Amino acid sequence: MIEIGNQQYQLVRNEKSSFNKEEFEEKYTDHFQSYDYIFGDYAYDKLRLKGFYESNHEKAQKFNDISTLDEYILHYCAYQAKYFLLKKVK
Repeated sequence: MIEIGNQQYQLVRNEKSSFNKEEFEEKYTDHFQSYDYIFGDYAYDKLRLKGFYESNHEKAQKFNDISTLDEYILHYCAYQAKYFLLKKVK
């Protein structure tokens, strides 16, 4: 369990043991509190974060629906990139 911003998250994917709590805390902002998931990947050794919603969430759209995560990884992440996925614990 990871706690940040008075919110708890569960690490559900950790490709190549990429999750680094210190780096995540440096990048995390309040912007991500509304999302159900936070996806992090590394491009040129820099952490990038992106929020995703559950498919049934009223704000879910194709670009931020968790069901499109694999497509996002394929098209927007470097080949064999390190990445992780955190799920908000309600």
